[in-house]
Amino acid sequence: MNKQLLIYFLIFFSGAFTINAQSKKKIEIKYAGRLNVDEVKYPGARILTRDDSQQVHIGHESIELWCDRAIHYGNENFIEAYGNVRMKQADTVNMTSKYIEYSGITQLALARGEVVLKDPKTTISSDTIYFDRLKQEAFYRSNGMVVKDSTVTITSKIGRHYMQENKFKFVENVVLVNDSSTINSNYFDYYSDTGHAYLFGPSTITTPESKTYCEKGFYDTENQVGYALKNARINYDNRIIEGDSLYLDNAKNFASASNNIKVTDTLNHSIIKGHYAEVFKGKEKDSVFITKKALAITVQENDSIYMHADKIMVTGKPENRIVRAYYNAKIYKSDLSGKADSIHSNQKTGITKLINLSKFGTSDRFSAKRKPIMWNVENQMTGDTIHLISNPKSEKLDSLLVFENAFIISKDTISENGYNQIYGLRLKGLFNEQNQLRQVDITKNAESIFYARDDKQELIGIDKAKAGSINILFDQGAIEEYTRYNQVDGTLTPESQFKERDKKLRGFDWRETERPTSVEDLFKDDPPLELPKIKGLADYVPPKDFFDEALIERINQAGSHAFNDIHLINEHSINNLLKSPNNFKKNVWKKTRVIVINANEKAPNGDKITQTIKAKDSSKDYKYLSQTILNTKGSFNFSVWLKGTGNLQLKFQENGGDYTNYKQENITLTKFWKKHSINTIKENDNHKLRIVIIGIDQDDDFYIWNPTLTEISKN
Repeated sequence: MNKQLLIYFLIFFSGAFTINAQSKKKIEIKYAGRLNVDEVKYPGARILTRDDSQQVHIGHESIELWCDRAIHYGNENFIEAYGNVRMKQADTVNMTSKYIEYSGITQLALARGEVVLKDPKTTISSDTIYFDRLKQEAFYRSNGMVVKDSTVTITSKIGRHYMQENKFKFVENVVLVNDSSTINSNYFDYYSDTGHAYLFGPSTITTPESKTYCEKGFYDTENQVGYALKNARINYDNRIIEGDSLYLDNAKNFASASNNIKVTDTLNHSIIKGHYAEVFKGKEKDSVFITKKALAITVQENDSIYMHADKIMVTGKPENRIVRAYYNAKIYKSDLSGKADSIHSNQKTGITKLINLSKFGTSDRFSAKRKPIMWNVENQMTGDTIHLISNPKSEKLDSLLVFENAFIISKDTISENGYNQIYGLRLKGLFNEQNQLRQVDITKNAESIFYARDDKQELIGIDKAKAGSINILFDQGAIEEYTRYNQVDGTLTPESQFKERDKKLRGFDWRETERPTSVEDLFKDDPPLELPKIKGLADYVPPKDFFDEALIERINQAGSHAFNDIHLINEHSINNLLKSPNNFKKNVWKKTRVIVINANEKAPNGDKITQTIKAKDSSKDYKYLSQTILNTKGSFNFSVWLKGTGNLQLKFQENGGDYTNYKQENITLTKFWKKHSINTIKENDNHKLRIVIIGIDQDDDFYIWNPTLTEISKN
């Protein structure tokens, strides 16, 4: 039998005997090429090394582990594995790294160095991963990446995988990338089996066509649909959609919104508001539909135009938008207002059309049926169809066209019941620079009634006539001058001789009470609106600590080799005997010829360090930092993370007497964070124990983080 094989059998049988004699949960050494023992460096441990044929093979219940070298602490049921380490749990977990430590008691594994953990659906990679086999949870907090089926990649500072639920919780700088979108968030829950993501805090969903922002939301990353709540906003090229609740279907370039909606067209300087909206974006469809107190606003430098209706639809590409407002449509501008069954506005041509829908009933032009209507200063204009034409570039009103049954009415400025009236088949009006109606031409079968006054504004009589056409000049809404062409007949009659029934042309319909005089007036005829209550999503619930009380209890019961770096996660969960570990300004820290200065550095766990230590400018020796505890005996471990330049010493020392050094270690600092630790066993000498960081010279430049003192066992 060769020597290596003999060593292996000795290891195997001695290990097997120990296992059988004790618990079935003991770590089992299934194969090792060589066995060494170094009681100075690894007291109570066996050093296992691979041979040329295969790696060291270790088993524990459903866990199989392979590595190039292992340190096995049999009494503590603890293993440290080095070099090309692979850990496998049945067919559910496969983890590779440079180093793994695993406790058969706690069933907790710590993996370091290019760690990759795979389960059937995902692959997790990080510099450090913790794996709790009992809870079936994996955890990292120093930046990691999760890949699902090579189609989804998620990076974050902190990540936790609940394997039985196929669920991840990500915290801080979370970024999900797939072939259709990128999601950024600070708090992010993700289900790997469905691709469902829950977003909390400021979050964005970015696709080639849109960018969605919310502070609470849901997104189906596979089907590209989701909801956005709380300050929700979607950017579609030149459109911004805001609302209490947004639904998005990025596969169809569709979004809908409910309650307090605002759609901003940044290219055409327009805004649409309401309480329910649907938006399509794409080559074939580019539209916005909005209802429930729908309001369209064309933003102009001096005077915006407001349009309201039961429903408003905006269609067309950005350079050719068409706005359609229908059912009880109204328009308002400080110097112009109107209403109709529907209003169509072409933002490219500058033409706004007021149209009434065809209704059953009389076609008699003299009947007072509700026609489209506009008001400008003191003038009321009606007709079967009204076109308002403006200059899209200058935003100035240019002209007004009224088709069929054009009727202009203005109240006489003095007479109580007198009205100036003009009727004809067609009307063309021109506006001045102040957007006031300056000139009007009435053509075909024109009729008129004017209250004629002299220079003193005294009434001469009522002028009633018929003509082929009439030209009128207005000044501040009042008739300044009028000219009749092809007059058929006409009379100027004193008011006292004018019959009351003749003071109005047939079809006269004075509708001043309908005139909107403010933006609020646009809504005065609307029925009451009760908005639906948005159910929303559940608020974010921070997860319980990975290192919760149950796990800490497992670790405390396991002994000194249960887990070496637990303080990286929760420094207060391991019964740190030091008070205010990272607040050196506290009086519990004795500062001898050193001072606490402000710092701005990241700790190994990513937390911010705000304090560090500097030596005072003094020629005296013994510049140090120390803290005393009450214990007078026991077995202790002291650890601290250091980074910088210089040389220090760590000491266990008695507090009092001759300040005996129980244990000390000399340290040469490096530019990388490194954890340094020392152990000591203190007999009862009636003096308290203190830890000391000493040798802090004037030229030293270093950072210190998380000094931790733990009691390993009691004597």
